[in-house]
Parts: sequence; C-alpha cells; structure tokens
Amino acid sequence: MGFLSKKDVALIKDPLFDNNPITIQVLGICSALAITAELEASIVMSISVLFVMGFGNVIISLIRNIIPSKIRIIVQLTVVAALVIIVDLVLKAFAYELSKTLSVFVGLIITNCIIMGRFEAFALANGPWRSFLDGIGNAFGYAIILIIVGFFRELLGSGTLLGIQVLGDPIEKTGAYAFGYENNGFMLLAPMALIVVGIIIWVQRSRNEALIEDH
Repeated sequence: MGFLSKKDVALIKDPLFDNNPITIQVLGICSALAITAELEASIVMSISVLFVMGFGNVIISLIRNIIPSKIRIIVQLTVVAALVIIVDLVLKAFAYELSKTLSVFVGLIITNCIIMGRFEAFALANGPWRSFLDGIGNAFGYAIILIIVGFFRELLGSGTLLGIQVLGDPIEKTGAYAFGYENNGFMLLAPMALIVVGIIIWVQRSRNEALIEDH
C-alpha cells in the first residue's frame, strides 16, 4: 500500500479475518442481532460505527497523556457519546425514516464493547495515525459481518435487497416465486440472526484453524 508499513496494513487486515471483533472476539454482537433484518440498516450502522471508531480512536490517542487514569472511562464515554450525537443528528437530518428504524440502536453505539475495547487496548497506548488505522480496521471487521448477515436475512426473509425486489414479485408469482419459492419469515426474527452469525463464526474459526495446521 505504499505509504503504509506492514504493521499498518496488519492493523486493517487482521480485524477483517484473523481477529474479527465479532466472529473471533465475540464483541458487539447485540447490534448484529438487532438491526440486520434490512441490509440498508446494516450498512448505515456500519458507517456510523466506522465514523465513531475512527475519530474516537484518534481523539483518545491525542489526549491520552492528559487523561487522569481515575476518570479515563468517563472521558472515553464522553468522547464516544459526542460522536454518536453527531451521527444521530446527521441521520435525522438526511435519513429520518432510517433513523427511526435504527432508533435506540444508534445510541447504543456508546456502549459498544468493540469501541471501548479499542480505546483501552490501543488508542491509550499508540499515536493518532496507528490508532486511526486500528479504529477503521476493527470497524470494517464489524461492518463486514453486519452486511453479510443483513444481506442474507433480507434476501431470504423478504426477497429484497435495499428494499428492491430481486427474487421476483411474491404477489404476482414472478421470478423465483413462480417456481414455488416462499419468503422465510423466520429470517427476520432475532434468533435467526444469531444462527447466521453462528454459522459465520464456525466458518471463520474453521478457516483459522486450517491455516494454523498448514503452518
């Protein structure tokens, strides 16, 4: 990547596969279950977390040497809360209907354990640039799982992607519905989100174990 060292690249790549915050660390799984019934909501939540983690890590890194250790958690919560307020206001201004769909889950980004974990484990001990890369790396790792889950839940549960019918018209019985296909309503329920995430975790960990055995 030219201007990025191997260690910098690893900060972005590792959370995508080898050390994914959801599938390997099993963090931030609540939102993966709650808002992935629609692909659009999954994408917007992913972008929101990307913004909060990227800038949050940088801010914490910049002020890390002046934060009193006794109140560092309070300071971290204040930083992430301010960034979440910005995200919430932007959504209400430009995507009001979607902001209502996400409702309280945007606010719950404040308590997302992935974000607080990266603040504690990385931003407090590293410079702004590496902290930024760590933030967006973990946010992308979180996002890729949300988008995969949202893709399959909306496709199999509603026959749509981003609200667009892609399997045909279920009323007119065109496309896949002409051959007897029916939408699986269970895919829109939270337990099915857990099952989809469980399958992804199984595939991810099996892949990692196979790579370890090869080496």
